[in-house]
Amino acid sequence: KKEKKEEKKEVKKEEKVEKKEAEKKVEKVEEKKVEKVEEKKSEEKKDKKNKKKSESEEKTQEPQKAEDGKKKKGGESKSNNAASEENKSSTKSVTPMAPITLTPEQFAELMKYDLTFVHSQYLDLHLALPIIEFAELHNIHPKEKLLKRKVELLSKTNMIVFWDEECKKLTGKGLPGLEKRKADLVALLDKFKSSTQQLVTAVQKLVEKGSEVSFEALRNIKANINEAQVETLLEYAQLLFSVSKYESAAEYLLYYRQLTSNQEKKVGAIWGHFASCILTQVWDKAAEDLNLIKDLIDEKKLFTDPLVELQQRVWLMHWALFVFFNHPTGKVGIIELFMSERYLNAIQMVCPHLLRYLTIAVITSKPRKTVLKDLVKTIQQESYQYTDPFTQFVECLYVNFDFENVYLKLQECSAVLANDFFTIACQQEFVEGARLAIFETYCQIHSCVDLHMLADKLGLTFEEAERWIVDLIRNTKIDAKIDSQANHVIMMNKYPTVHGQVIEQTQNILYRTYFLASSLERLSAAQTSH
Repeated sequence: KKEKKEEKKEVKKEEKVEKKEAEKKVEKVEEKKVEKVEEKKSEEKKDKKNKKKSESEEKTQEPQKAEDGKKKKGGESKSNNAASEENKSSTKSVTPMAPITLTPEQFAELMKYDLTFVHSQYLDLHLALPIIEFAELHNIHPKEKLLKRKVELLSKTNMIVFWDEECKKLTGKGLPGLEKRKADLVALLDKFKSSTQQLVTAVQKLVEKGSEVSFEALRNIKANINEAQVETLLEYAQLLFSVSKYESAAEYLLYYRQLTSNQEKKVGAIWGHFASCILTQVWDKAAEDLNLIKDLIDEKKLFTDPLVELQQRVWLMHWALFVFFNHPTGKVGIIELFMSERYLNAIQMVCPHLLRYLTIAVITSKPRKTVLKDLVKTIQQESYQYTDPFTQFVECLYVNFDFENVYLKLQECSAVLANDFFTIACQQEFVEGARLAIFETYCQIHSCVDLHMLADKLGLTFEEAERWIVDLIRNTKIDAKIDSQANHVIMMNKYPTVHGQVIEQTQNILYRTYFLASSLERLSAAQTSH
């Protein structure tokens, strides 16, 4: 017992020494960075003093020499500014991807994975326009092709001025009879406004009082409202939406939903309110509409045709991308929606390109282990009909364990993320999650990892990799230690307990049992109907 106690004490001492050494290394790196910043500041001060001296000397010289001096000074100032900008960028403690330099051929190869025109098939015209404008800004497709598509979409809306501007860009000619179209549109808007004014003011009174909007409540305040006026309100909301007045359209569509008894039109109004909330970037209300539409589809009361039900699910998943990549809890929502049985079947049958966004959500989320097995299985099943750098990254890392090509695929993923409308904001987040996934997978296979080799796999310098791993060990539950003399990361093997294995195997049993029970109910209902 004494020997065991002494051994434990020695192990604890060694761990304390190693932690102190790691902390000292981090402190040294930070001290070096502070020294560099101070040196750069002193250099900048010297440059400013030299500039002032040169300016005073130039003023005393002849005009021609002054002009020559100004030209030289302009070149020097540009170079100094460029140097100062480089120094500022180097002082930031960021560990991004290595700069990606793509040839035109490589860029064209990656642009094969662009989904601009694929998305526009499943989106409303007004939702597709921002995606096309994004592609135009990033030069993803030829400008003429994008302008043609934009003009085609605008021709089906009432955004006449915008349509006229894009026609001039494409053909050099504006719309014929533009002023007449404007006058007709204004007259139509005024007509609808006057015919719905009574209903709108009555409903707004109820909203101000905090009472429920219904025909009974309108009768209580002695408002003479009929169903024809309610239908006129729907037409007015649709017209406002078509001229890009989304806030007013969302307000009137909400009133219509509360007053109408027509279920089909009510569902259409919910879709319109959902689109208006997306375009006005009211993400909380958009998330509420998303869940409401999901419940309506899953109830199977409105959509008796299976093809219509499938189409509704596909449209919902594409529209939901706007919410998922802007809402704080969006990553969790995309996993829950896309990994549910019915929606996963829809992805496999109609839109396997959505596996890209599911992969991004899984890699960037923390509890990825519970979903990862199902994701890998789905990617392998659908590899015959769809593949992109994200699915290839998952296959290299979790199927083939090809760590040489994993970093190349990560570079391709980073380039595609920067040119995707939905994922451009989560580029750095995906890179960090992917590095963590590479590190975890590599350490599961190897018990001792060389830091130099790991830095190459992660696309970092040696100092950045060492600091990244130290922070990772501190902030996560990874049981590892760094051998600073040999520059190795030593993994402490932890074997899963029986209790942990049982929990892992039974985590999804409730979820699977629910779907099994619902499928049995559907079968019994179908048999009784026959």
